[in-house]
Amino acid sequence: MHLDPLMLKLVAALLVILAVGLASRILKQPHVVGYLLAGVILGPYGLGMMSDQHAVARLGEFGVMFLLFFIGMEASPKRLIANWRITVIGTLAQITASVAIMWGVGTLVGWSTARIVLLGFVISLSSTAVVLNYLEDSGRLRTKVGEDTIGVLLAQDLAIIPMLIVVGILGGGRPDPHTISLQAIGVVIVAALLVWMMRGTKVRLPLGSRLRADKELQVFVAVLVCLGFALITGLFDLSTALGAFLGGMLVGVAKETGWVHHRLEPFRVVFVAVFFVSIGMLVDLGFVIEHWAFVAALLLSVLVINTGVNAVMFRMLGDTWRHSILAGAVLAQIGEFSFVLAAVGERTNLITEFAYQVTISVIALSLLFSPAWIGGTLAMLRRSKASAARRQDTQAS
Repeated sequence: MHLDPLMLKLVAALLVILAVGLASRILKQPHVVGYLLAGVILGPYGLGMMSDQHAVARLGEFGVMFLLFFIGMEASPKRLIANWRITVIGTLAQITASVAIMWGVGTLVGWSTARIVLLGFVISLSSTAVVLNYLEDSGRLRTKVGEDTIGVLLAQDLAIIPMLIVVGILGGGRPDPHTISLQAIGVVIVAALLVWMMRGTKVRLPLGSRLRADKELQVFVAVLVCLGFALITGLFDLSTALGAFLGGMLVGVAKETGWVHHRLEPFRVVFVAVFFVSIGMLVDLGFVIEHWAFVAALLLSVLVINTGVNAVMFRMLGDTWRHSILAGAVLAQIGEFSFVLAAVGERTNLITEFAYQVTISVIALSLLFSPAWIGGTLAMLRRSKASAARRQDTQAS
């Protein structure tokens, strides 16, 4: 009997993911940490069992789409639009502040304007997958922190479009009028769909009564709704994850979340795991070890700067300091779209090969250490609250 060589690699990869995942849970770490470490072990810079990072990353993109589809089912169009000040003004302020900070750093070390803007954009984006995973696991999805951070993440997904245009121009390219027009039409359609859902119009999925009694067709319809909306926004050159989120919101408005959630849960688990494994595969352990002090300093700086920038932004828009600092820590890591910006910068010679490797390492490590950073910030806030309570008791007595 012929044994496909891929079978051996697949089983070995699953064993590594399972072992590292179990170890992370024993150490009371979220699954995302285990998946990222598994990617480091399995990737081209580890055991080399999975060398085609591009193929794995493409599969992982489905995980992000399914994750946002699930979040969309839980989101309220009315609350999302009511929170527009943080979503729009807050995101613009946060991106501007990130670029301004990089401008100060770049001026001191003699960077070009193009490199300053590129790196400012890179650190301003947060990870949709990491943040949503944390919000789900911690039960904060429907809290004020959850609503605020989801709004910022969606705005960042849209902001990547002008960012890519600006980086392309700075790299010597010319914006494509056809693409820009297509994206503008897509944004208008997305806005119109949000307004329509916000009005509370009753929505019914086609063949809804038949689907409730047919478990096999439910799987295909649920996948079709998720990927179909992702395809529509993709055709307008917008984020496919944004389309999946809108599809989830439509399902939520139609009150069909029960069976849809149940049928797609296994797909979400598998593809989200693949996504984080693909991120871990990017980490070049040899490079990180060789330049560990420099990479560690940059990583700490990014986490501190992003937490501070986001916390100040939320505070200026009316939130309490406690809420603002926690939300800032949740958004502190650098997001997956930053990989795209870094690749464009390297391809257009805005950053050197060394700078590209440093950027990729810091992005990946920020995702890896994000759960610990959030947990540490939360512990600090709890100690601060407990200390304040003790002081009040002392003063009262």
